[in-house]
Amino acid sequence: MSIGVGLGIAEFPFSEVKSFWRWVAMCDDGGVNSIWQTDRMVSREPYLECMSTMAAMAGATKRVKFGMNVASAGIRDPLILAKQCATIDMLSEGRLLPAFGIGNITAPVWTATGRKTKGRGARTDEALDIIQQLWSGEPLTVMGEFFHYENATISPRPVQKKFPFWIGGSSPAAIRRTARIGTGWLAGLEPPSKIAPVISAIRTAAQDAGRPIDDDHYGAGFPFRFGSWDDAVTQHAVDAYTKRKKGDPKEYMGIGGAEDIIERARAYIDAGVSKFVLRPIATDDADFLDQTQKLIDTVIPVVEAMETVVPEAA
Repeated sequence: MSIGVGLGIAEFPFSEVKSFWRWVAMCDDGGVNSIWQTDRMVSREPYLECMSTMAAMAGATKRVKFGMNVASAGIRDPLILAKQCATIDMLSEGRLLPAFGIGNITAPVWTATGRKTKGRGARTDEALDIIQQLWSGEPLTVMGEFFHYENATISPRPVQKKFPFWIGGSSPAAIRRTARIGTGWLAGLEPPSKIAPVISAIRTAAQDAGRPIDDDHYGAGFPFRFGSWDDAVTQHAVDAYTKRKKGDPKEYMGIGGAEDIIERARAYIDAGVSKFVLRPIATDDADFLDQTQKLIDTVIPVVEAMETVVPEAA
């Protein structure tokens, strides 16, 4: 099993686009495993659209992988989503990490588009089945509850023969969905204590379904900062987290020196995590780049050399 440390962004953190591309190049050259963009289509805050961001990265990088964290299959058209993923994987020569979820029930995109949240799980399941069938290259005809296609095919197909299919979400339905169709699982804003039982449940469900998931295909993320809990920028991140989630931010965030961030990663590894999406907490463009470079220099080599832990199935 291998541990990989990736980096992610949600709201666009840079004042200049050239700083974003400097950051991407830093990740590509610095041995970062992957880059992840949060999917949020309707917002007042600046969020990059995740699929077009993946396409742009395909042409701007040579080594690093990239994924969407996570693309809402409950709101997007599965034919378009399947075609986008296949195209990006081909143009990047096999570096896309597709990851899907049902979409946050509180996201404004539902109201903005006039779509109901009820049934979004069933809609997602139908969409994910369609996406996988389209990737097979065989013509698809389906008259489902939500989608109707007749003799639909896409080409080119994904370059990766075993195309990743990561699933997000921690609900019982998400656990069943991951076991049924996923090749990996990506956690949300959860501390290790919340993640461990989900991983255990997925492993049990996947084994029962006769399609066990690789032990190093369980991911999670947390914000980090080389600095202090008293920093104004850290306190802003803490306030944002506590408004969204219950629990102690100190069980979720990695704040302090390299040893503190490594310790936080170790807690996730002990919970069964082997893939990370870390998000820098920073004040401005220069600080964001500095935080990333420090992580590359002092944390990533240590974390990726750690041994993984396989928790017992539930």
